[in-house]
Amino acid sequence: MLADYAVRVEQSRRRRYPEPPHPYRDDFQRDRDRVIHSRAFRRLEAKTQVFTRRYSDHFRNRLTHTIEVAQIARTIAAQLGLNVDLVEALALVHDVGHPPFGHAGEKALDIAMREHGLFFDHNLHALRIVEDFELRYAAFRGLNLTFEVREGIIKHSHDYLEAQFPELAEYLLGLRPPLEAQLIDVADEIAYSTADLDDGYESHLLTLEQLRNGIPIFERLHGEVESIYPDAVDKLKFNETLKRMLNRWVGDLIENTKEKIRQAGVRNLEEVRSCPDRLVTLSAAVEKERREAKEFLYKNLYFSVTLSPEKSDAEKVISELFHFWMAKPENLPSNYREKAAVEPLPRIVCDYIAGMTDNYIYDQYQKYCGQD
Repeated sequence: MLADYAVRVEQSRRRRYPEPPHPYRDDFQRDRDRVIHSRAFRRLEAKTQVFTRRYSDHFRNRLTHTIEVAQIARTIAAQLGLNVDLVEALALVHDVGHPPFGHAGEKALDIAMREHGLFFDHNLHALRIVEDFELRYAAFRGLNLTFEVREGIIKHSHDYLEAQFPELAEYLLGLRPPLEAQLIDVADEIAYSTADLDDGYESHLLTLEQLRNGIPIFERLHGEVESIYPDAVDKLKFNETLKRMLNRWVGDLIENTKEKIRQAGVRNLEEVRSCPDRLVTLSAAVEKERREAKEFLYKNLYFSVTLSPEKSDAEKVISELFHFWMAKPENLPSNYREKAAVEPLPRIVCDYIAGMTDNYIYDQYQKYCGQD
């Protein structure tokens, strides 16, 4: 049963191009399936989350991270009475706009674009992908997703001002997104904060001692685990501790969001949209725990000396290829050269690079820049 404040598929604002109903799937289920079958979604398998494949192929990539976000988000959505099909579609599409090499790649693309008075934003790029780049249907360009999924792509993690982004006016920028979209951002934070601790420990870049000394909630939960499993090996104690962290944060998000909804007196979707603040949030105490874990990851993993060469290499590859194609656009594929006739060349080069996998962009770098 859906809660009164959930998004109902029968009340959807529909698709940009009308389509007849499907005999056994509703519109949000079809959107989920269209995302899964898209090229952009498949390419996530070869895009960096934290560790590039040059470091190891043992750890999470952008696709496995996306699947974990979807699992966490579906669980929470069911407990809150939200539309699980819409939540799943939003979770699966939320990272399709990311370029190769994770956040290092995003930073390098943004720097390159700002040299031309433009910028790179992975949410806006994701919208371009589903609206234009995916070519699967004879009747229209893109995936023709419902309004609610397109709105969630834009608004799940960021509030855009209509004065700065008039081209996004149709997405009700002055209103809050539905709870289904709000949920994705927090589920994403929970997913990567716990998963990156796991990969960091597996990589031996993070030690159990570091984790216990640097993350108070980890230390407290690890103490509970040791009292129950005193003879377990360190790896299993780590696993049990991380599981408890994840369960604690997910449970808190469910209960705190229920309380926020109750306090706000929200009775329907319109009242969700008109709320002054987002309602899907962790409690203050658990949000503090999450921030402490995130700060620990930035200090000890993301900006670690060990991973620094990989990040520097990624930024160099993207920067040099961007400048190469800006100087010699005749080397772009024909379809991108055609688009450059009607759109700014920097945007076209950016689009091309952002769609690449880690492996493919290294191939292009060797081909055009003549270096390993």
